[in-house]
Amino acid sequence: MRPKDIQQIGCELAIKCDDGGESFIPLEKLRRCCPCAGCKGETDIMGNVYKNPGQKLPPTAFELVRFESVGGYAIQPAWRDGHATGIYSFDYLKRIAGEGLNG
Repeated sequence: MRPKDIQQIGCELAIKCDDGGESFIPLEKLRRCCPCAGCKGETDIMGNVYKNPGQKLPPTAFELVRFESVGGYAIQPAWRDGHATGIYSFDYLKRIAGEGLNG
């Protein structure tokens, strides 16, 4: 999957792929699936996962301010609450879009 165009449309991230497929990921789902170490945790050499304690996200946590391309393989969203450390690979976006792109 290689995105041809990615943009925010309302409360969703719209992804159009080079194969013609399209997908729409709700911004709340996108934020809750943040792959950064603080949200999903880090695994040490022994396989132990360490992550921040769970916290209730404020409504601003689901407001996308912008996103930037990372290399040719990912995007990095910045959220209104200041969180901006998650790097979402295109493969990861495909998985959270519903185990594949629609279309």
